[in-house]
Amino acid sequence: MDRRTFVAAFGGVLVGCARIAWAQQAGKVWRVGYLAGGVPSPDGAVPLLLRNELNALGFVEQKDVVFDGRWAEGHNERLPALAAELLARKVDLIVAFGDPAAQAAKQTSSTVPVIALSAGDMAETGLVASLARPGGNVTGVNDPAAVLAAKRLAILKELVPTAKRMAVLWNAGNYAMTLRYREIEREAKSLGITIDPLGVREPDEFDSALAAMDRARPDALMMLTDALTNLNRQRVLDYVSSRQIPGIYEFGYVVKAGGLVSYGSDPSESLRLAARYVAKVLKGARPADLPVEQPNRYFLVINLKTARSLGLNIPPSLLVRADEVIE
Repeated sequence: MDRRTFVAAFGGVLVGCARIAWAQQAGKVWRVGYLAGGVPSPDGAVPLLLRNELNALGFVEQKDVVFDGRWAEGHNERLPALAAELLARKVDLIVAFGDPAAQAAKQTSSTVPVIALSAGDMAETGLVASLARPGGNVTGVNDPAAVLAAKRLAILKELVPTAKRMAVLWNAGNYAMTLRYREIEREAKSLGITIDPLGVREPDEFDSALAAMDRARPDALMMLTDALTNLNRQRVLDYVSSRQIPGIYEFGYVVKAGGLVSYGSDPSESLRLAARYVAKVLKGARPADLPVEQPNRYFLVINLKTARSLGLNIPPSLLVRADEVIE
């Protein structure tokens, strides 16, 4: 047998063994944990999109897979205990939404696979060794903080060319969000924009952050989104509306709730990507060998009603690039 024939035959044996191993697991009901810093949906279930996508990939709920969800409800200090609860339930892997959840899952176990999403720049936060070669028990969907910071600031300057001072509101207790803030601060210097940092760590600190804007009114606000700021977003939207302060956000649903403009990924796509990782891991892949991905598209959403209330004229060049315009 020559070398080429041997390699082909040996490769066929390996593929056959993998198929046999998967077939032997076919009767197993996999338990998937879900860990997040926010609040559950009204039905208390793991996100429907994640479940539906896994179903489409061949993992039928209650037949092939069951889900266990845990939510910290804005109290990230609870996440390690919640991660331990999931491990006690013998989950086969954990889908972690947000950097604090992913960090808690990783610190609680070095062996149970963790699929992270909305967790910031995963290499910078130490969740993975590198995006191409994660190296441990964590992989997932990445958010390129530097690229997005530059893009959002450029959009802001198009909307408010005279802006010289911008407040940035973020959860200072979330390391991934703090790294994102630092990227914004660096990029702002090159545009001649002074940053007013408004770091918060708990709901009670939003009052003092908003009061700081009353004392020194910024030309615009950028809010970074994680579980804490998301749970308090309506307070922020009501405030900037009453003070006539233009705001830029990360996700379109904030703009649909009354924000001015957003630029970011579609959370639905991240959940779909996470489901694909889950399917690969349940079929035998190791997180260490699965390169971290990032969303394929980022969306510009503009609320014209909010713009009119602020007395802003949206430049045609920006409108034509918008993926969605809310009238």
